[in-house]
Formats: sequence, C-alpha cells, structure tokens
Amino acid sequence: MNQVKLFIDLTRLKKPIGFMLLFWPCAWGLTLGFDFEKNLNNYFFYLILFFLGSVLMRSAGCIVNDILDKEFDSKVFRTKNRPIASGKVSAMLATAYAAILCFLALIVLLNFNFLTIILALGSMPLAFTYPLMKRFTYWPQLFLGITFNYGLILGWTSINGQIDVAVILFYIGAIFWTLGYDTIYGYQDIKDDEIIGLKSTSIKFKGNAKKFLMICYSSLLIFFLIGGYFMNFNYIYFFLCIIPFFHLFFYQIKNFQIDNPAKCLEIFKSNNLFGLIILINILIVKNL
Repeated sequence: MNQVKLFIDLTRLKKPIGFMLLFWPCAWGLTLGFDFEKNLNNYFFYLILFFLGSVLMRSAGCIVNDILDKEFDSKVFRTKNRPIASGKVSAMLATAYAAILCFLALIVLLNFNFLTIILALGSMPLAFTYPLMKRFTYWPQLFLGITFNYGLILGWTSINGQIDVAVILFYIGAIFWTLGYDTIYGYQDIKDDEIIGLKSTSIKFKGNAKKFLMICYSSLLIFFLIGGYFMNFNYIYFFLCIIPFFHLFFYQIKNFQIDNPAKCLEIFKSNNLFGLIILINILIVKNL
C-alpha cells in the first residue's frame, strides 16, 4: 500500500488540476471540429480517449519532471518531500513507471487517425524536455503552453484529418492562457527559485506581474474571438465569451497577490472552471 501511495504522489493523481488543464484544450479542439449532426457516440468515445491520454501523459510528465528536477526539488520548500527528491522512490523505478504510462498512452493514441498519431508523437521531445527550460530561459511557461495546449490541434485533427487556420488561432490563444496561469502558479516558489538560480516568467515579470497577466489574457481573448470568426460562429459565441473572460480579468487578475502563495494556488486552480466554461460555450454554439 505504501508503494501505491508513493505512485499516486509521484504522478500527482490526487491533484487533478494538472491533467484537467491538459484535457480541456483537447476537448475544445474535438468539439470545434466535430459535426454534431453525426453519431454522438464517436464524440464521447474520443472525449474519453483524450481524457485517458491526458491523465496518462500528465502522470508520465510529472515523473520525468521530478527525475530531471531532483536536485532542485530537494532545495524548494514546496517540493522537497516529493518521492524522488526525498529518496523514497529511486530514479530507476520512476523511469520504469514513466515507461509503462507512456506505453499505455500509446495504446490510447493508436485509436486515432494517422495524422493525429504522427502529430502527437512529434510533440513528445518538447513535452519531455520542458522541465529543462527553466535552467536556460525565463520563458519555460511559453514552452509549457506550446506543449500543454497541443491537444487542441490533436482534437481537431482526430475529426477532420487536417489542420485549419481556425484551430491554429485557438491554439495560439490557449498558449497565452497557459502563459498567464502558470506565471501565477510560479509565484508560489519564486523565493526558492531565485536562490537556486532557476528562471521563469514569474521572476522576469515580478515587478509588473498584473500588467503581464493583462497582456496574456487580452491576447487569449483576441485570438479566441478571431478564431470564432474563422469558425463562422454567430453573435451568441461572442456574447458568451464575456463569462469566462470576466472570470480571468475580474477574479484572477483582480485577486492575484504576488506574495500570497495560497492565493496564487487558489487562482491557478480556478482555471479548471475557465476550461469548462469555454467547452460549454463551444458546445452551445456548435449545436444551435
């Protein structure tokens, strides 16, 4: 039972916000591309596959992150008790766990069309090298955004078998979303990160954090609105966008406190709600 608990801690399965933030873009892309006049069973089948894939790949990603960050995690208060950093799980055993999770994710992936499989496999190098970025650049959140929202394109291609300008616009907008929420998340560890020499947008923009978040979320709004235009959505979509973006600007940015780690975590977790609202908005306009 102790090994099971360590595995759950290692993969962060008790913290669903991680795999949900990976899942929402997949669900958006799938819903944007799906023709709801066709068999809904296919929609829910793919939705379940993307959910399973998100859980598996997020879990594997957490393990790889902890292996690469072992020395850093042991020096950061929030992460020093993680299984690998604390020595409770060896790097070799953790690597075996990650390999098994990736194999299971591959089984899930093989249910999709050829283009989706190729695109997903092509994203793997970036996904597993992301943890290294914080050593070399102040923009690791940008690399995370490129990786974490890739499912938006995969969701679209799983239905259409090709890439369209509309989904690219939504993908770019989602990257700005991640830039914002992960910058907020980074302020939990900013003091320790500065001491040990790690880099992040949280550190780079600590003097103008709210201004940076305004830029990120404004860019997100612009790309989602343009994406809606290219999708030929009617005025209802643009009206419904008020709700999630009200949340970003008047809850997240307004209540964000750079020196309050608990508040940063609370606001970060609220992005799960944002992801759900965007999905509901797309579902509504696609079924009118």
